[in-house]
Amino acid sequence: METQELTYYKTLVAKLPFLKKEIAKVIVGQQEAIDEILISLLAGGHCLLEGVPGLAKTLMVKTMSEALHMSFKRIQFTPDLMPGDIVGTEILEEDHETGKKFFKFNQGPIFANVVLADEINRTPPKTQAALLEAMQEKSVTYGGTNYELPGPFLIIATQNPIEQAGTYPLPEAQLDRFLLYIKLNYPNEQEELDVLKATTGTFRPTINRILTDEEIVDLQKLTRQVHISEELISWINKLVRATRPDGSPSEYVKEWCDWGAGPRAGQALVLCAKARAVLNERFAVIPEDIQHLAFPILRHRIAMNFRAEAEGITTDQVIGDLLKMLKTR
Repeated sequence: METQELTYYKTLVAKLPFLKKEIAKVIVGQQEAIDEILISLLAGGHCLLEGVPGLAKTLMVKTMSEALHMSFKRIQFTPDLMPGDIVGTEILEEDHETGKKFFKFNQGPIFANVVLADEINRTPPKTQAALLEAMQEKSVTYGGTNYELPGPFLIIATQNPIEQAGTYPLPEAQLDRFLLYIKLNYPNEQEELDVLKATTGTFRPTINRILTDEEIVDLQKLTRQVHISEELISWINKLVRATRPDGSPSEYVKEWCDWGAGPRAGQALVLCAKARAVLNERFAVIPEDIQHLAFPILRHRIAMNFRAEAEGITTDQVIGDLLKMLKTR
């Protein structure tokens, strides 16, 4: 990397703490979740956000969009939502000069930089598949024509862990498309007190624009250039392979898991570890990056058996056990 290019990247990276400060003007606490959403953005992936109602999931995503000056759309998923409601549809129009009629593609809410797919498990598989196809391809095909989605492009899907009646849980193959599975917890006592004080008055903070679309794309390019040692890549490979019951060195995995993570998990862990390094103003991955991100990357890529579900054994417990067993030097 040339000196001029390195100076430019350092300038961009130095803006990231200011970005988090802008988000903190509105969102109290939830720093870990905010960091993981930003990591997903830097890594060029998408994330699944799980939390009970009232934890400011929508506000968090909208505030981040404002600080990044990115277009934002929210889709409320319901059982009657159709794929056309997401990707768009053709409408019949008339040319006022010639009188000829023609079809024009009317873009749906998926055509935005940041799309909040609220309660994705409330809509049938056909509609879920339309969203997930757009996530993977970063384009929409309609009537034989391909329409590119804007870049940068980030989908944040949410689901409510409490009410599961009448829902359509995402199949494991579709869950694997999400780079991170983020769990949003209740705020602590002081944070909740700060929320009550900040949200029940007349003051509304102004969110300043910190990064442009072009700068975000450049940061995504930088993320892939971050250094990671051969030793850490080898550790990631061993960690991912150890989640698979057949041949796993962990008796815990053999006892409680049906199947483990695929190669995409290793790719995600390497890329997200690089993104976390950038977010923390570093140009090299350290073991803490991997340890921190192993949970949101692996928790939706490991399937527990029926006995584990009956005993209340979670994927996070399996990941924690593997991290203790496979320590890096």
